[in-house]
Amino acid sequence: MKLIINGKNEFFEKDSLTIGELLELKKVKMPEMVTVELNGTILEREKFKNTYVKDNDTIELIYYMGGGSQKI
Repeated sequence: MKLIINGKNEFFEKDSLTIGELLELKKVKMPEMVTVELNGTILEREKFKNTYVKDNDTIELIYYMGGGSQKI
């Protein structure tokens, strides 16, 4: 199966794969901190385990990082 993840073609031997399984395969350390966009639609975190991807799907993994200030 070919998926386009963050603009890059990636290939997987599995024919059936959920978003949750994909995050595990990609070794996403904190999946609760990532937003997943599937074919242009943001996916609710509760649906990661039950949403299957298909060949040629486009997925964006968006990470939010906190900022702060540092005294100089």
